[in-house]
Amino acid sequence: MAGLKDQYAIVGIGETEYSRDSGRTTRAMGVEAVRSAMRDAGLGPDEVDGMLSYHGNDSTASPTIATDLGIRLNFYMDCSGGGSSTEALIGIACGVIEAGMCKTVAIFRSMNGYTEARIGGTGRQAPAFRSGALQQGIYGMSSAAQSFAPSFMRHMYEYGTTSEQLAHVKVAHSKHASNNPKAFYKERVSVQDVLASRWIVKPLHLLDCCVETDNSTAIIVTSVERARDMAQSPAYIMGVAGRTSKPSVGYHWRSGPISRVAGHYARPIVFGTAGIGVDDIDVTGSYDAFSFTTMLQLEAYGFCAEGEGGDYVSSGIIELGGDRPNNTSGGHLCEAYTHGMNLVIENVRQLRGKIDDYCPNWQDGEHTYDYSEGGCRQVRDAEITMNLGWAMPATGSALIMRR
Repeated sequence: MAGLKDQYAIVGIGETEYSRDSGRTTRAMGVEAVRSAMRDAGLGPDEVDGMLSYHGNDSTASPTIATDLGIRLNFYMDCSGGGSSTEALIGIACGVIEAGMCKTVAIFRSMNGYTEARIGGTGRQAPAFRSGALQQGIYGMSSAAQSFAPSFMRHMYEYGTTSEQLAHVKVAHSKHASNNPKAFYKERVSVQDVLASRWIVKPLHLLDCCVETDNSTAIIVTSVERARDMAQSPAYIMGVAGRTSKPSVGYHWRSGPISRVAGHYARPIVFGTAGIGVDDIDVTGSYDAFSFTTMLQLEAYGFCAEGEGGDYVSSGIIELGGDRPNNTSGGHLCEAYTHGMNLVIENVRQLRGKIDDYCPNWQDGEHTYDYSEGGCRQVRDAEITMNLGWAMPATGSALIMRR
């Protein structure tokens, strides 16, 4: 990947409404999101010849979406694997274009994550983890929250991390969402609101957990040469680390500290290929299935020292107006749950300088940088962004982009 730095770019982004009652199939939503991304890039059906997707639960496969859009594919692949998929698929897109298998790749995720395949079991389809997909299910850890909880609890035990510190992640993301017209939850919350919400799985309160939504999202990757002719300013891909794992995946605590996540191993790969360090990053998009996943990843990638994640996220640094804002759309905790796609889309918009907020002239890139409620969420002079993907403590991915 080091030789591919700045050779590929994200040139188009698209999304449907983030809702809890889409009333639509994932096929219809997938077509809308990919079409929107194509229009954003200024591409026609004959100019896209590759397609990738995170395919799971009620999703629709790439060939079906491509057929509906009039696209003939030279390369396609639908994979499963959780929230580390997005960044990994971007890396695969760069690779298959480099190998000459296709020229331009659309990547999408389409899911009725609230009305259909809901982990909690109240959707129309069976919950995603009831089948025992998580190996720890034999011990009663059959949901994501249950499976991840030992890593969270161990961090609290080892380093004194508190629920109050973690609540600041939700507080920050809710502030960002209040300036996002698309966000499902726009209401700002306080630390006390988080702590007063009911327990789900200790140490997670209800407001520590992501919002479940119906939606589809899409991005388009192509070479820098082709990107120069697109409708939007490209977001250049500096480095990717995808589907990196701990030595043991199914029972990850057997190898290394329980509270150590896979970002520890992805860190030298992504920063090495990008040729930069943490101090060069202006904006992060750290996967927030739970408030703790954000913190553990920021720590693993070196934004703070091991054990200092609680202090980092509660310091104000991750808020708009702070030194390194995180999940400026509100992320999975507040905007929508998309297995990481919306976090990449947000960072592409940050690099374009055209965040869709409540600034009256945001389409022209004019922003007030007033981060009070119902205001702006554009980061001033955002040059380099980083996305930190997460599937579980043992697997992760990362992406660094520049303007």
